[in-house]
Amino acid sequence: MIGFELTQEQVALQDMARKFAANEIRPKAVEYDHASKFPEDIFEKAFGLGLMSGFIPEECGGLGLSALDSCIIEEELAWGCTGITSSMTCNGLALTPVLVAGTDEQKKKFVAPFAEKLQYASFCLTEPGAGSDAGGIATTAKKEGDSYLLNGRKCFITNGSHASQYTVFASTDRSKGHKGLSAFVVPRSLPGVSVGKKEDKMGQRASDTADVLLEDVKVPAENLLGKEGEGFKIAMIALDYARPTVAAFAVGVARAAFELAMQYSKERVQFGVPIAMNQAIHFLLADMAMEIEAARLLTYKGAWLLDMGKRNTKESSFAKAFASDLAMRVTTDAVQIFGGYGYMRDYPVEKLMRDAKLLQIYEGTSQIQRMVIAKEIMMR
Repeated sequence: MIGFELTQEQVALQDMARKFAANEIRPKAVEYDHASKFPEDIFEKAFGLGLMSGFIPEECGGLGLSALDSCIIEEELAWGCTGITSSMTCNGLALTPVLVAGTDEQKKKFVAPFAEKLQYASFCLTEPGAGSDAGGIATTAKKEGDSYLLNGRKCFITNGSHASQYTVFASTDRSKGHKGLSAFVVPRSLPGVSVGKKEDKMGQRASDTADVLLEDVKVPAENLLGKEGEGFKIAMIALDYARPTVAAFAVGVARAAFELAMQYSKERVQFGVPIAMNQAIHFLLADMAMEIEAARLLTYKGAWLLDMGKRNTKESSFAKAFASDLAMRVTTDAVQIFGGYGYMRDYPVEKLMRDAKLLQIYEGTSQIQRMVIAKEIMMR
């Protein structure tokens, strides 16, 4: 029998995350957005509540929350601010490769410390010449004795300026394209690791995004995840885990925009009546509510499949593409409902619209999601 009720534990997690978003994130979201400031004070409080280590298994010192539990939490946090939430949850993407491909010793060494104290990790796949096309990665890893020598530049790296540890995808055999990629855990303390340009972004400005530079970085061979040539597979598995999370972000930001548009439409009077009385506004609001519900259900299914130990590639792409496109539509329509005021920084919906755009880009663009979906349905 299919059920749609959350458990008591999930309701408690949802309530905690919602209160944290309302009391700690929302009051400071605009300030951090305008200043493009990394909100470490918020992260300290979030870490203390377990909101940044819930995904870590209990055997590594974390709460061992399910993927569905995490999505429930992340919708609420993103309702507060998607930029802050992106950086708050980035450790999940960065450490998932270790959790899915690492040895017990690697998990203890590279994951467990993130449950003990607040610190940041980054997922380093994208490069200036290799975004959607991972086969174009130019960063190299050359085996030298019991180490690998890494050279390259990674870009658009979330939390790149603040991370103490990077999960880096580099080519151990460029002649093999994406089949020659390998995955490494690279501590920031290693000589040759540095941070380059910090990006000045349109939206999600409270989330740090920067270049990570690797110049003759000597990485111990024991930091290789899995085997040589398994990097692409590891990255794709990690993204299958991450995409329901991004979909949850999208549901959260869309819900925030819908609530604000609904409230404003009841208060804004034109031609003697609230604009909510106009059918054109009725239909916009109805479509928002309907599609937010659909996006949430797709998100939950993508996460649930992970929790059941089943492959979720198609469903996670369904969720990510649908929800991120929805977030862009809903936030744009919210600005439209606010009219000229919606375009001004004095009102909150312009920030939501700017934040929503990035959801269609990171963790695989909306177009890449459709390519993945097409491949999945054609395989049957």
